[in-house]
Amino acid sequence: MNIPTPEMLKVLETVPDLYLIFSPDFIILNASNAYLEATLTQRSQLIGRHVFEVFPENLHTSTPLAPNLSASVEQALATKKPHTMAVQPYDIPHPTQAGVFLERYWSVVNTPVLDETGEVAYIIQKVKDVTESVIIQKQLTDSQEREKTAMAKIQSQNEWLERLFMQAPAAISMLHGPDLVYTFINPAYQKLFPGRELLGKALFKALPEIKGREIEKILWNVMATGESYFGTEVRVDIARHAGGPLEEMYFTFIYQAQRDEQGKVDGIVCFAFEVTELVNSRKKVEENRKQGQLLNRELTSTNADLAFTNEELRSANEKLSTAQEELLQTHQQLERLTIELEERVVQRTKEANEAQELAQAQKDRLEQFFMQAPAAICVLDGPQMVFELVNPYFSELFSGRPLLGKPVLEAVAEIEQQPIYQILRKTYQSGETYDGKEVHIAFARKEGAPLEDRYFNFIYKPRLNSSGKVDGIMIFAFEVTQQVEARKAVETNAYQLRLITDALPVLIGYLDREEKYRFANKAYTAWFNQQPEELLGRPVREVVGDKAYMGVKTYIDRALAGERLDFEARMPYRDNFVKHIHTSYVPDIREGEVVGFFTLVADITESVENMLRIEQREIEAQALAEELAEVNAQLLRINSDLDTFVYTASHDLKAPIINIEGLIKALVRYLSTETLGRENVQTTLSFIQQAIERFKRTIASLTEVVKLQKESSQLPTRVNLQQIISEIQLDLAPQILEAQASIEVHVDACPEIEFAEKNLRSIVYNLLSNAIKYRSPERTPHIHIYCQPTEHYYLLTVTDNGLGMNLSADQPLFSMFKRFHNHVEGSGIGLYMVKRIVENAGGKVDVESKIDEGSTFKIYFKRPFP
Repeated sequence: MNIPTPEMLKVLETVPDLYLIFSPDFIILNASNAYLEATLTQRSQLIGRHVFEVFPENLHTSTPLAPNLSASVEQALATKKPHTMAVQPYDIPHPTQAGVFLERYWSVVNTPVLDETGEVAYIIQKVKDVTESVIIQKQLTDSQEREKTAMAKIQSQNEWLERLFMQAPAAISMLHGPDLVYTFINPAYQKLFPGRELLGKALFKALPEIKGREIEKILWNVMATGESYFGTEVRVDIARHAGGPLEEMYFTFIYQAQRDEQGKVDGIVCFAFEVTELVNSRKKVEENRKQGQLLNRELTSTNADLAFTNEELRSANEKLSTAQEELLQTHQQLERLTIELEERVVQRTKEANEAQELAQAQKDRLEQFFMQAPAAICVLDGPQMVFELVNPYFSELFSGRPLLGKPVLEAVAEIEQQPIYQILRKTYQSGETYDGKEVHIAFARKEGAPLEDRYFNFIYKPRLNSSGKVDGIMIFAFEVTQQVEARKAVETNAYQLRLITDALPVLIGYLDREEKYRFANKAYTAWFNQQPEELLGRPVREVVGDKAYMGVKTYIDRALAGERLDFEARMPYRDNFVKHIHTSYVPDIREGEVVGFFTLVADITESVENMLRIEQREIEAQALAEELAEVNAQLLRINSDLDTFVYTASHDLKAPIINIEGLIKALVRYLSTETLGRENVQTTLSFIQQAIERFKRTIASLTEVVKLQKESSQLPTRVNLQQIISEIQLDLAPQILEAQASIEVHVDACPEIEFAEKNLRSIVYNLLSNAIKYRSPERTPHIHIYCQPTEHYYLLTVTDNGLGMNLSADQPLFSMFKRFHNHVEGSGIGLYMVKRIVENAGGKVDVESKIDEGSTFKIYFKRPFP
């Protein structure tokens, strides 16, 4: 296997692009200086080492380089054609920090170079650093992905909110336009009016019975002012079914104005809870409370009457005892008083009977009050707490279960393990009255039925005997199950609202008129390192800091004045904590007065910073473009001035040279034959003539260079390559015949090349004439012209077996007036022109040469995009 000569490797070092040359088994042969600079390496670290030993894999990257590079090289080896890899992550080891990599992305082309036998001798890898553009693209892609994720999240939240509205226990509807047309109703709202068609209908056509009522005035006021209305337990007489009777219904509701994009009110959103049962229950409880107060007053009066009767009985007994003593003391008095005593006994007996009847009547009256009382009342007797008295209301609590005469644990055994039974025992033992509020009791209405959760307000009143000891308990109870369940439903809704707000990735809060927090969701924790409940009651200025507060103070004042706001601001909360926010302030207006406002704050810091970075890059790119444009303009002016100078100089020098040549000829004519015959005179004249000829050729070459510069803008056309080569062979026929050169042409794969015809002719002419001119005297010239299309170029190759050249770094091949062989005529301008023509058209030129073996010129004509 042939490897490139040291001279070729030396030439590669000075190439301005990033090149690496290595053998088919990945052993590095050399690299360009630009490559070493880009990879932060030195040539001594590379040559002779394996590619992947010098550039190990970055294990943290997701795209390994080795398999991709190996596959590309294998394809280049198999096809013997250049292979372009997709943009590769090509991380560079840090020169001073072991295990640390610098992120790089390269565009790589692996070009196989063939030896004389057609086998791959080595690989030239051309690298273009595209790190900055890839990183910018990744940032753009990441930004787009984040935006897509955010949009998906917003869509998900919208869907979730829609499901929440549809499943919410509150009745929700949306009215739109001047006719207040129903555009949305959730199932809870429709349930209020079963069988009535609402959606798509105007409110007063769908529910005509509310026309002209107070509710209509409220609606139009919300539409006119845009101020929300909050109604508590408002009575509305309305029919649940179309054509049905009007029912007295109560609602707690909010009418919230809905605005269009211009901020004008174009509808109303209604959130309502029917509280008819709650209102009726409260009314019933109020009536029960009043009846209970009346009953207590009657019980007090009855107890006073009983006390008076007992006192009279006691007095009568004392008098009877006195009479008996008097009877014992004197028989005479007894006889005398017998009749009187009997009369008194009869009178006293009558009075006692009357008192007993009165007491019984009062007891019956009290029992009647107990039985007719609208509260649940019972009396438990003795330590076993036997049901001695149970009124109908109490019996209804245990429908179908016998209570009278049974101990409480026998009649209602399920309460034994409940706190309520312990309260009973404690009341009996301590003699202290117990007042219970919304106490939970689980019991069955009927024997064997499942337990039900019930709630009661009750009083346990100990009953005292004549000795002042507890001998029973009186119970007065009111069931409040409905009220408790209603309150729990409200509390559940509030809890669900807290869960919803805590789950949202935005700061949701409420500030009152004193600018103090009354609500803050969980998102505040991450920003202010405090739990939401720790913020409640604190001024917003204290929480966010003076700098941030002054940035939004104007907006706060406007919100407290009743204006709904959406704005963006930079918030320096702390020295090391600055946020860009998008904020909405929603005033809370009640009865025409702003009592506070809701605040929703979204973090847009990342988006703003990305936008600022993009804007900065755009500014930098614009400045760079302007700088490059200025430099380019200067170069164009310099080139134009140089062309003008060269053209003028070549034109102005022609006349003096011609004059000098004429004067020399005139001088020769005046010289004598003897003088002309001298050897030194002939030598001098020969040197002068040769100098004049070189000067003339130089002037002609300069003229050609200027013409090349002026003609570089010629438009390309489709040129028949075979025809161009044939015409040039005819032009060079004398030289070909003289050199007895053989020329092989294989350009069928490139029948036409899109190029300026005159420039293409100049390129082929220079290469073919040079191959003949610099032939080896030791062998017959053999020239091979070959063309093949590649992915991006038409590759024209001209190979000869001539003298060859030493292509070292200090011997630049394509410099103007540079010549490697001086034994034949030449100006050293031809190859310079070839390179300029090709590169001006977006192509490139490569050359391979060995002394006394020959040269190969490769011309890459850029292919137009299909």
